[in-house]
Amino acid sequence: MIYIEPQLLQRVNTWLTPTFDKETQDYIQNLIATNSKQLEDSFYKDLEFGTGGMRGIMGIGTNRINKFTLGKNTQGLSNYLKQSFPDEALKVAIAFDCRHNSKTLAKVVADVFSANNIQVYLFEDLRPTPELSFALKHLGCHCGIVLTASHNPPEYNGYKVYWQDGGQLVPPQDTAIIAEINRLDYSEIKFEANESLIEYIGQDVDDVFINASVKNGSFNTSDEAKNNLNIVFTSLHGTSITTIPETLKRAGYNNVHIVEEQREPNGDFPTVKSPNPEEPEALKMALELAEKVDGDIVIGTDPDSDRVGIAIRDLDGNMKLLNGNQTMVVMTEFLLKQWQNEGRIKGKEFIGSTIVSTPMMTQLANAYNTECKIGLTGFKWIAKMIKDFPELDFIGGGEESFGFMVGDFVRDKDAVTATLLACEIAAQAKANGSSFYKELIQLYVEHGFYKERLVSMTKKGIEGAREIKQMMIDARENPLKEVNGSKVVLIEDYQLSKAKNLVTGEENNIEIPKSNVLIYYTEDGSKIALRPSGTEPKIKFYISVNTTLESAAQFTKTENQLESKIDAIINDLKIN
Repeated sequence: MIYIEPQLLQRVNTWLTPTFDKETQDYIQNLIATNSKQLEDSFYKDLEFGTGGMRGIMGIGTNRINKFTLGKNTQGLSNYLKQSFPDEALKVAIAFDCRHNSKTLAKVVADVFSANNIQVYLFEDLRPTPELSFALKHLGCHCGIVLTASHNPPEYNGYKVYWQDGGQLVPPQDTAIIAEINRLDYSEIKFEANESLIEYIGQDVDDVFINASVKNGSFNTSDEAKNNLNIVFTSLHGTSITTIPETLKRAGYNNVHIVEEQREPNGDFPTVKSPNPEEPEALKMALELAEKVDGDIVIGTDPDSDRVGIAIRDLDGNMKLLNGNQTMVVMTEFLLKQWQNEGRIKGKEFIGSTIVSTPMMTQLANAYNTECKIGLTGFKWIAKMIKDFPELDFIGGGEESFGFMVGDFVRDKDAVTATLLACEIAAQAKANGSSFYKELIQLYVEHGFYKERLVSMTKKGIEGAREIKQMMIDARENPLKEVNGSKVVLIEDYQLSKAKNLVTGEENNIEIPKSNVLIYYTEDGSKIALRPSGTEPKIKFYISVNTTLESAAQFTKTENQLESKIDAIINDLKIN
């Protein structure tokens, strides 16, 4: 018999009680006998809620996504809903993506809600995450759940919780719900469904959602311009195939080429290493199709259709994948201009972004006499801005990780409407003798050339988690004094909620919720942020540099200079 630490043994023994089925108990006994390392990794902690809900590897144990961990979440959430709305008939909506076990786990979640006398609206088949956010409000629900692990590898799944406003859980609900979940014993989960309280939804909600996407993402583009735009689209085996082709069709875009090999939803994501449109390799087949059909724009979405990757032709006619910051500034400026042209900017509007996204968003807001509100990483914080400031009109906003939201009819990043918006921009630009890429360059001329890059370091398992924790401790205890020869002038520590000016010695409080993020600002305008991922075993370094761009003719030369500067910063920090 292998030695098991007492704390771990207590967790394991809980799962060997009659509360858990024989299959689960047999599996654990086998791990005890044969694989102590996997046993430890399966039970050494409880899965936690991060920036995008709860994500983890599917399997048996407290550190895994399974019937019991999600059942416990749902039971705790059911209890909290009853406490929060004691005199109301409770309703929830549930959606799921293409991942293995998503449909089965969604039904488990529905069963637990219904067993707690809560009305459930369960999508009949896979649907995009933004449609769940929309459906929740459309159906007057108190909360919603999406079973998804976004762009994580195939062995992962996840559980995202949405509140009445259509946005993901934020304080104070999140901590209260987590406390309720942690208080529960697994034996308290009610798994026996009340089928009369489970209603399946589908096409009826699809139609309303797609029409709303067309309404919010269309901006007076001529039919001729739409017909002249050659679009290549891939769903990367995910959920967007259920809505994006139809959204483009209803908006008048008929020149759409779909990557057929990636059309079929498949949790193995067989044609890509990772179903993440942030990575050029994921869009390889779409880019190849674009060359065959002379495409103007390539669009790819992640498995649950909240992230969107966009590739367009550069000045030499080659397809180039833009990063999330670049697509965000082009989309935001386009929306600002539309609002300005319609006379809708009256000083009570705002756009939204995050602390690790491009500072260029603030420059755009200033140019249009609007406010740019900055929140923590994750779209739940942008949704919270809308909720917290009902007297202001939300125009749009995004984050560097390929997420964008048009207006507030959906309260999460929305690849469906963002795809349509990107096509509107590209079609109008082409009709005017320009292009999406040239519009981006012109923004750099007008507002400053901001260039960003993300460096991610993967650290898996228990040791990886410890290593990431130590890296953040070291960064706090031994802060950088200079980066690439430029003095650090300001340090923002979001865990301590303190911003310290190293030139004047002045300290100020940071008035947004605490988060394990550290940001350095240097004398030459560079910005370097360190942040452990809330959904993956990674620590991320966000690097931003900037300069002026005198004219479009200087673009390539200036871009090369900025890229070299980022390379030098990466070498200096030894994170390559």
